[in-house]
Amino acid sequence: MLIDTPTDRPDTTAAATRRRHDDAPDTAALFARLATLEEGPERDAVRDELVTAWLPMAHRIAGRFRDRGESVEDLRQVAALGLVKAIDRFDPSRGAFESYAVPTITGEVKRHFRDRMWALRVPRRVQELRNKVRIARRELTQNPGSPEPSVADIAAHTGLTEEEVGTGMEALESFSTLSLDAELSSDDDGYSLADTLGSSDASYDVVVDRESAKEGLRRLPERERAILYMRFFEDMTQSRIADRLGISQMHVSRLISRSCARVRAEALGERGGRGGQGGPGGQPRGHSASA
Repeated sequence: MLIDTPTDRPDTTAAATRRRHDDAPDTAALFARLATLEEGPERDAVRDELVTAWLPMAHRIAGRFRDRGESVEDLRQVAALGLVKAIDRFDPSRGAFESYAVPTITGEVKRHFRDRMWALRVPRRVQELRNKVRIARRELTQNPGSPEPSVADIAAHTGLTEEEVGTGMEALESFSTLSLDAELSSDDDGYSLADTLGSSDASYDVVVDRESAKEGLRRLPERERAILYMRFFEDMTQSRIADRLGISQMHVSRLISRSCARVRAEALGERGGRGGQGGPGGQPRGHSASA
């Protein structure tokens, strides 16, 4: 049986095309006029009219980047900035505005993510590796049941080395950071990330300094070692040390300064007469005296 096919049905292809370009108004006349105007109020008014006409398209492009850690309102502002740049740079003699504006606005939004949204400053090369790794992982796992690709799988898919893939995967975790106050446990005795981090122990520095000074102390004359022991371990004053040894307090001061300078210089590998800035207990350096 033959069925008559109506010849007057609507052109669905044309309708679909119109729907896809609902936010692409016909502004050729406005652009032609803008190109003839000098800087001034009239040109600004035409420019504002073009921005208003094309703003829905900019918002649509911004919507493609939602759910990536940035608010929709901020994305729309970035897209609007890209739209203004596109209008200012567009040459009506080179084709349709939409074909020029879409990549310009999209690029502006992508630059915003690249330059503003990273919690850690990551070099451009590493950002590009991150993007390649992210896209490769998505492509390799797009089929249901696909296993998580290994570093070798991603390297083979992208043509990168395994080291480059590793760098890109590390960068995947650098886009955002976790607050040190973030709770890591929901128990009553919960703790934060900061509670799991160690701190510098100043005692290690003391151990290093003590071991470095030992050899220099052994080389001092016995009387100078005794003076340093009485001053810094028995906490005796210079006057008391002078009375015990039968010498002047000034002589004790010079011996302490000279001994400290010598031990410090040897500990720092400064043999050969190089001076220092100070010794243990805040004693000045650079004095010299004979025993």
